[in-house]
Amino acid sequence: MRILFDKYHGTGNDFIMVDIRNHAISDDPDIIAYLCHRRFGVGADGLIFLDNSAEHDFSMRYFNADGHEASMCGNGGRCIAAFASSLGIIQNTSVFEAADGLHTAEIMSADGPSAMVKLKMADVRGSEWSGDEIFLDTGSPHLVKYSPGVKNIDVLNEGRKIRMQKRFGPGGTNVNFVEENPSGLYIRTYERGVEEETYSCGTGATAAALAWSVRNNISSPVKLNSPGGSLLVHFKREGPDFTNIYLEGPAKHVYSGEIEI
Repeated sequence: MRILFDKYHGTGNDFIMVDIRNHAISDDPDIIAYLCHRRFGVGADGLIFLDNSAEHDFSMRYFNADGHEASMCGNGGRCIAAFASSLGIIQNTSVFEAADGLHTAEIMSADGPSAMVKLKMADVRGSEWSGDEIFLDTGSPHLVKYSPGVKNIDVLNEGRKIRMQKRFGPGGTNVNFVEENPSGLYIRTYERGVEEETYSCGTGATAAALAWSVRNNISSPVKLNSPGGSLLVHFKREGPDFTNIYLEGPAKHVYSGEIEI
């Protein structure tokens, strides 16, 4: 089978985009893991199917690099909105279906292969810090840890120690190491399903922004810097809970290609 695809990234978090509106493609985990493999396949943090929706502009299915379908991906959600725009499915705004419900996205600007996209995230129920950490579900589960000297932390090994701890249930968690600096927050993420550090994580950036609102009463918007670039998180805080959460940042088309499987 020959698969046509497009490669996108959002602040270094990269995805294989496949339009399956007119033809079915296997969601076999081995095939998806092969496509995401950085030496034997295309190479990506995840794969995203864009499909038809009966009631909305399109639907999104997200698979981690290990081949298994996962929950919401914030950077992937921004990238699929840019992808849908390139296909002519949407203009500047859209409503699409994802694993955690409906999302709206706005193409704020576009310049060649790059677009600035603002994605509405799911509401988040509040939580409290326990020592130097807090757990939040922003469409995917995230542990946020206050981590001074974050640029020097061994994210791969420290993240693995936490990722499958029993307190996070059978699915485990993503782990975000965060510290505050004059330009905002700096974040590094160990991402489950990829099982290594990624350059950026949209749901992780969202979790970190909300966590710092709880910790230090930081107001919206919050700027987050990661190894792959910068994101903005907008939100409204209502007591312990958060609504009107938006993840804003770049989505870039890298190239189009085809691969035989």
